[in-house]
Amino acid sequence: MRTNLDFSPFYRSSIGFDRIFNLLENASPPHSADNWPPYDIAKLGEDTYRIVLAVAGFGEDELTITQEPNMLVIDGAKTENDEVQYLHHGLALRSFARRFELADHVTIVGAKLENGLLTIDLKKEIPEEMKPRRIAINVETDKKAASKRIESAAA
Repeated sequence: MRTNLDFSPFYRSSIGFDRIFNLLENASPPHSADNWPPYDIAKLGEDTYRIVLAVAGFGEDELTITQEPNMLVIDGAKTENDEVQYLHHGLALRSFARRFELADHVTIVGAKLENGLLTIDLKKEIPEEMKPRRIAINVETDKKAASKRIESAAA
């Protein structure tokens, strides 16, 4: 059961948030979506995150991690061995592509593969010019300008 939310009231009072509203509208994936491989997303700190994927059976050379604008793509491509005849093939070693939407300024810090778990560390780093800064109010400049206007008006 999917409930459609109406974000039109927010469009009237916000500018530049279209991407966020689109993400919210499309947040519920279809029921037929592939849920393999399983993964965890953890928030480790104020601006640090970790994604852990269960990729047992995949080697480092069979995994590709790509960061695109606002997107993290993890591809796994298992090479098949045609020389082996399986009597039972129950391991899910199929190829996959897992995508994660990233917020602005989120970068990949590092990745490691250990004991069948692919761990990707991410950090949100806001550039210095985009951080809030306090603007000093210079009262003396305004007083000097006002006194000059008074002097020139009197002359």
